[in-house]
Amino acid sequence: MKKYFTIICITTLLFCLLVSGETVTREAMAGESISIKDAAGRSVEVSLPIKKLVVLTSDALEIIRALKAEDLVIGVYSDISRNSQFWPKLKDKPKVGNWKGLNYELVAELNPDIVLCYSQRPGRDMERKLEPFGVKVIRLDFFRLGTLEKEVAVLGRILKKEKEAMDIIAWYRKNLELIQKGLKNISDQPDVYIEGDSKYHTAGPGSGGHEMCVLAGGHNIASNLSIPYPEITPEWILMNNPNLIVKTTTKSTCGTSYSMTDAIPLKRIRDRVMARPAWENIRAVKENKVFVMANEIWTGPRAIIGTGYMAKWFYPDAFKEFDPKKLHKEYLEKFQSIKYQGVYVYPNEN
Repeated sequence: MKKYFTIICITTLLFCLLVSGETVTREAMAGESISIKDAAGRSVEVSLPIKKLVVLTSDALEIIRALKAEDLVIGVYSDISRNSQFWPKLKDKPKVGNWKGLNYELVAELNPDIVLCYSQRPGRDMERKLEPFGVKVIRLDFFRLGTLEKEVAVLGRILKKEKEAMDIIAWYRKNLELIQKGLKNISDQPDVYIEGDSKYHTAGPGSGGHEMCVLAGGHNIASNLSIPYPEITPEWILMNNPNLIVKTTTKSTCGTSYSMTDAIPLKRIRDRVMARPAWENIRAVKENKVFVMANEIWTGPRAIIGTGYMAKWFYPDAFKEFDPKKLHKEYLEKFQSIKYQGVYVYPNEN
């Protein structure tokens, strides 16, 4: 009888532990649910904790690494291997697509909690196609300084990296304030023509490039145009006669700046711009104020570094002591945990 009673007690105890364990496990699995607003203005319910991420943009991937959350990444954008030195720990992750579209079968196989992408691309049918797999789509841009802080805070909350997010935000605020302090006594703004990678495509209102120009104290000659990325004519540029020209690049035109060892590719781009027919009559060309900036510091999380270079080009006397290269080095070492290297502007790295 005593032995039978002991067996009953042990069985009952094990049952209680099993039920209790299942309850705790269910609660842990259920986790916490939060509501966030993404860059597309949508309210999205997110179940925490997030354990697996697929990331379709380099901008989002930089912020994830800055938040010390790269271990959560299980799938990356397809072109990451073209910049393998910059992404030593992520370059070999499964390639799932890019900002234009993705491999839905592979994403379903990876079974992430979240796919991160831009607010407008890929198209909204992505949500419908991923919903049956229980995958949430979060749209965050990270390419405009005006909305960067808010988006970093949102992602920090999603990934439970609030402290890291606040550290990043504080760093941006401090350095943006330094730039604005240098502009405090400036009244006469230079007229600036910004050109993207393609000939005669500029940056209008609503674009990250326009925002950078304004933050650096320049007057963008395309500021009165009605769309963010308009195509203009050579005659329009000659008529506006800018004081400075800032030409940007992409990996397709000059490779990856992080792996560059000299400025020759950037110099060639500048030489071609200055040699365009009749451009010797533009003030910027006459005064040798044509600058080339690599895509890596043009918009995106490193737009603050590009903005710093522009402020220094626009107002060399006011920003004599300001060192964008030092700022870039600090960003890479502090938030990206990689060494500073590469060539990003021409002429004038100092």
